[in-house]
Amino acid sequence: MSRLDSSALPPQPARPHRFVLVTGLSGAGKLSIMQILEDLGYETVDNPPLSLLEETLGRAVGNLAVCVGARTRGFDDSAVLQALHNVHERTGLRPELVFATANPQILQRRYTESRHRHPLATQGTIAEGIAAEEAATARLRQVADLLIDTSELTLNALRRMIEQRFGGEEGVSGQSGLLVTLISFAYPAGLPQEADLVFDARFLRNPHYDLMLRPRTGQDPEVGAYIEADPDFSRFEAGLEGMLDLLLPRFLLEGKKYATVAIGCTGGRHRSVHVAERVATHLQAGGWRVAITHRELTRAKPAQNTAAGTAVPAQEA
Repeated sequence: MSRLDSSALPPQPARPHRFVLVTGLSGAGKLSIMQILEDLGYETVDNPPLSLLEETLGRAVGNLAVCVGARTRGFDDSAVLQALHNVHERTGLRPELVFATANPQILQRRYTESRHRHPLATQGTIAEGIAAEEAATARLRQVADLLIDTSELTLNALRRMIEQRFGGEEGVSGQSGLLVTLISFAYPAGLPQEADLVFDARFLRNPHYDLMLRPRTGQDPEVGAYIEADPDFSRFEAGLEGMLDLLLPRFLLEGKKYATVAIGCTGGRHRSVHVAERVATHLQAGGWRVAITHRELTRAKPAQNTAAGTAVPAQEA
């Protein structure tokens, strides 16, 4: 019997090894997320009937991203969750759920400016449509692997976020299943909604009160030295890093794909930035994949009209 020549066989289609389901509020940027995933090489499918979701996955080649929402035929949060469960049971592939959201006032402004009709506001006001959709998608938001608030997120910042999480190869020093995102922020501007853990750095020495250091940021070595001169800085840093050293391996065992750690201070420019940079260095030394965002240093300005400051568009998937 001659040996079978595998090169003569027709190529077998590759099964998807990443399946991303994008959902969320209308006007929050689902279409933008899908376009970025398409640029990353994902096969993208917009609003298939939920009854065809498993069939859609079965026909895909390579990575797949599917968008469902209020416009999807038969949309229901229970049906979406059941479809994801069925996909996992039948294929062993764990779907990754991305939920896009934004402040209701921001969503209403986007719809007013774009003159698009909200899919759930055919009889009532835009505000009523937004409230109805928030209620209809609440369970999906609660179980989402990744929650993205686009209220003040620029398109470039959104692209970087998606590329960090879904582009390129996984696998760094054995920590292939978890990406740790560090966010520095200002408390008066609100907590990052996507945060899994939040730490408060407002008790540390504040460079804001030093006129020479005030214009600088926590990325400046002199600002860092000023903050580290606080007698409790070393204990705080050691405790924070020790907590993450304990929790992150457990997150990994639970199958989490992402962990978002937020560190806040009053202005979001000095203490939180410096602490986030220090923690990032510690985690990278431990072999974790780390992404870092300094929210207040990159926050879009209302009058900004450059490519880098372009806000997430209102057109919606």
